[in-house]
Amino acid sequence: MIKHKALLVGDDGEARCSWCAGDSEYTRYHDAEWGMPVVDDKLVYEKICLEGFQSGLSWLTILRKRPAFRLAFKNFEPAVVAKFTNRDIDRLMKNAGIVRHRGKIEATIQNAQMTLQLQSNFGSLAKFVWSFCPEKQAKRPSKAPRSPRDIRSQTPGSEAMSKSLRKLGFNFVGATTMYAAMQSLGVVNDHYLGCLQREKCQIARAKALKKMLA
Repeated sequence: MIKHKALLVGDDGEARCSWCAGDSEYTRYHDAEWGMPVVDDKLVYEKICLEGFQSGLSWLTILRKRPAFRLAFKNFEPAVVAKFTNRDIDRLMKNAGIVRHRGKIEATIQNAQMTLQLQSNFGSLAKFVWSFCPEKQAKRPSKAPRSPRDIRSQTPGSEAMSKSLRKLGFNFVGATTMYAAMQSLGVVNDHYLGCLQREKCQIARAKALKKMLA
């Protein structure tokens, strides 16, 4: 692998964001998921919760544990997780396949309950999250990042989303955590200029924006 500024050119001759170097799971995630728009409420809820679990850890740790997370949290169906009890919390705290952090487990249950409430009041968690995209907040898309210096750990949009979610009763949704979620959900496109995925995500985002901002 040859590093070139923010990009990495792999053995296949394709340029990718350099953060995915050195691990096949990271590369697969970069190519198949990161930055591709997600407009399904269940998947948005799942990603918000997993980003919360990631806090203080590496995302690669979460990726490797994701199958166990999905099994433990019933495929992140909000209506199911919202009914979890203290017995379920005790069960999950004994599950070595996931991150055993009581506060984050409790937040996942709380966030499921709040997702249902948000859906009842606003119609869609996905539309709520997408309302904080750059096009909605600044009336224009953000510029393509060229180096790590161009990507901030949080933005006014992620700060506003974090504040709004907290006000609605969500937990473990800090501004930095929510910006990571926005990146992975495609709410923002932070693939570096020249990355093979950037244009693909831009095209997919254009379609998603028509639906989410309608």
